[in-house]
Amino acid sequence: MHKGMILILAVLIGVMVAVPAALVSLDRNDPSLSSIRVDGGSSAASLDSGPGVKVYLSREKKVETFPMERYIRGVVAAEMPVNFHPEALKAQALAARTYIVDRLSRGDFSDMAKWGKKAGKANVSDTVNHQVFLTDKQLKEQWGDDYETYSALINQAVVETAGQVIQYQGKPIYAAFFSTSNGKTENSEDYFAEEYPYLRSVPSPWDEASPKYRDRKQFAVADFVDKISRSTGKQVAVEAFTGGGWLRVTQRTAGGSADKVQVGDQVFTGRQIREALHLSSADFTFRLSQGTVTVETKGYGHGVGMSQWGANFMAKQGKSAKEIIRHYYRGVEIGSMDSYLKKE
Repeated sequence: MHKGMILILAVLIGVMVAVPAALVSLDRNDPSLSSIRVDGGSSAASLDSGPGVKVYLSREKKVETFPMERYIRGVVAAEMPVNFHPEALKAQALAARTYIVDRLSRGDFSDMAKWGKKAGKANVSDTVNHQVFLTDKQLKEQWGDDYETYSALINQAVVETAGQVIQYQGKPIYAAFFSTSNGKTENSEDYFAEEYPYLRSVPSPWDEASPKYRDRKQFAVADFVDKISRSTGKQVAVEAFTGGGWLRVTQRTAGGSADKVQVGDQVFTGRQIREALHLSSADFTFRLSQGTVTVETKGYGHGVGMSQWGANFMAKQGKSAKEIIRHYYRGVEIGSMDSYLKKE
């Protein structure tokens, strides 16, 4: 073959190889092709992406800033059992990210002052007052030899949902979650002060298989009354009552929890009784016998929003993270957090 023809052919082959490679490179740099989606995350996602979150570490008594997705990793690892189904872990990541994005977008961190001057510079604490968060150092201590295995599971859930939040009518929701329901979740106003249209009572029958579904506590009558009086500031008198008439649940919520409770001459909410006695939930019943009050509860937690054990059982039955979210938060969609936060 003529040398000139060989040269031309070589150039053509080079162009044929180079053009597709260039197109692939351009595709990777095209933001529209890295769109966030609930079933695959962002193609450019990493644990070090997203705006910074200033966390008050209560044990160390200091404020440290973490990239958004690394913060979500620490929350999911702390708030949900790591051996839960991957789709449940993804649902937890969505709820955790939505919580902090909503908080950051509102910009009100006045509640941080309770931890002192240093905490006043933070966006959130690592406690149950907000979302429990564990640093990488704490996770290594907790997981030990399983650190790499467990990290991979949590990282996958975070990266595959990176940048995504749960929204209702274009705004991030109050993504409440808890451990185990009594078979139903609660309307938000039946436990919290505010009514949210997406936090409605829904069935969660799977929770009965949770190891936290049932609990029981016993109190001497005098101790029982004293704990309630001390916690609520309302003095309870039972002397005028006979038998068990001084103690009963008089009204229940749509989710089946105690709403109004008669204790002697006082009426309390189910939440007040739960908090005074440190009960697992507000769905309780009483039994009186020989000066002892036995309190039996169903469920674990406040009961509003997503049940974590319910999410895990749903996932095991083949439900996706998106389906889980839409079951526990009514009328919501999944969207990008970029609409609410400025990138740093």
